[in-house]
Amino acid sequence: MVQDPAPSPAPADAPARAGTTGIFRAAARNLGWLLASRSVLAVLSLFYLGFATRTLGVVDFGRFALISGAAQALATFVGFQTWQIIVQYGVEPIQHGDTPRLARLLRLSAVLDLCSALVGAALSVVILWVWSDRFGIPPDLMRDTLMFTVVQLVTIRSTPLGILRLRDKFSLSALADSMTPIMRFVGAGAAMLFAPTIRGFMLAWAIAEIVTAATYWIMVARSGDLGLLARGRGAWRQLRDENPGIVRFSLSTNASATLGLSSKQIPLLLVGASIGPAAAGAFRLATQLAQALAKLSQMLSRAAFPEIVRAVRTAEPSRLRRILMRTMLASTAAALVILAIVALVGEPILKLVGGKSFGGAYPVLLWLAAAGCFDLATVSLDTVMTALHRAGTVFAIRAVGVVLLFVTAFMLMPTYDSTGVAVAVAVGSVAVAILLGFAAARMTRVPRET
Repeated sequence: MVQDPAPSPAPADAPARAGTTGIFRAAARNLGWLLASRSVLAVLSLFYLGFATRTLGVVDFGRFALISGAAQALATFVGFQTWQIIVQYGVEPIQHGDTPRLARLLRLSAVLDLCSALVGAALSVVILWVWSDRFGIPPDLMRDTLMFTVVQLVTIRSTPLGILRLRDKFSLSALADSMTPIMRFVGAGAAMLFAPTIRGFMLAWAIAEIVTAATYWIMVARSGDLGLLARGRGAWRQLRDENPGIVRFSLSTNASATLGLSSKQIPLLLVGASIGPAAAGAFRLATQLAQALAKLSQMLSRAAFPEIVRAVRTAEPSRLRRILMRTMLASTAAALVILAIVALVGEPILKLVGGKSFGGAYPVLLWLAAAGCFDLATVSLDTVMTALHRAGTVFAIRAVGVVLLFVTAFMLMPTYDSTGVAVAVAVGSVAVAILLGFAAARMTRVPRET
């Protein structure tokens, strides 16, 4: 008889972890494992990006960037943030030892990921058929692009990520994440030597995604949770009753992630479709370097989210305010340091990685890094509001930011080209930061005593 996996800390442990200091200690421990993984990514990404840019050149690297960007955009658009669903609704059944309920939740998340992949595959056929010319995809690469997109979709790993987050297995998650840069580094080196074409680098990136997804599922199997997916059968009504608000939460987090994507991948696609593959190549390299900030924001969010979910269920507004202030101060300090580093060494790094032809992307890099600073400084606000079932508010705020991004981009792009798009990304991030600040201030307002 297979034993149920050991539950996470019982409710008796919750008060200790719920304290402000305990939250930061646990989140810092989680972040340490994530930083270990992302440190590997940061170093290796410079190498594999250099392999790709110097082998393909500006124009072909731009085409490759548009293909990979479109695939990632589609995966985010159709995918649900099931890792947040698992963490948000999985804490309570673990604390109460309700393994069947947890199994049903995990199975639902896996089914959502599978449905997302199927819908995305159908959409990718239509999108490539209609807009391949605008993205500069030649006919001989259509089949490879479709296969690459399907790989991106079927390797969605949000469910295993959520399981490992829920179980506090951040070391295993970090190990799985590190497979992506390692395999891209190896694959890009092989492509440079044996298949120095767009097709060769697409194959390398696809293999990296497959290996990373497989590693995630292997880690879930080692944690003992894979069997829960098979045993988690249940009626939809039962799932909905056990997890109040799960439909709204799922749709809101998916919509917010899609809008967040608009400031990451859509600007690249806009540059490629409006200006051309060469401009898209330079924009992509600048984006890749600036996204170190976005990835740090994502790490902070993923590291803190499980702890915040446990804490905010009983938190008073005054304590929530203290949590937010401490995380905002820490993330703002980190953002300023990284922005200073980008300002000092951004241009030499662009030329070092891509060659002199990419040096003109330095203004784009600066504006995108500034946008990342605002995202990083306010990441705690987004995390706390999502944990408090305010994902709908977060979605509305991000919608405003996206509208401003597109309005500004269409105003500036005719004059400033790709730099205008980067400025628009920064404008959208500033708007989101301000609105999140106002929303968090209202949410944590302490009632006056009468």
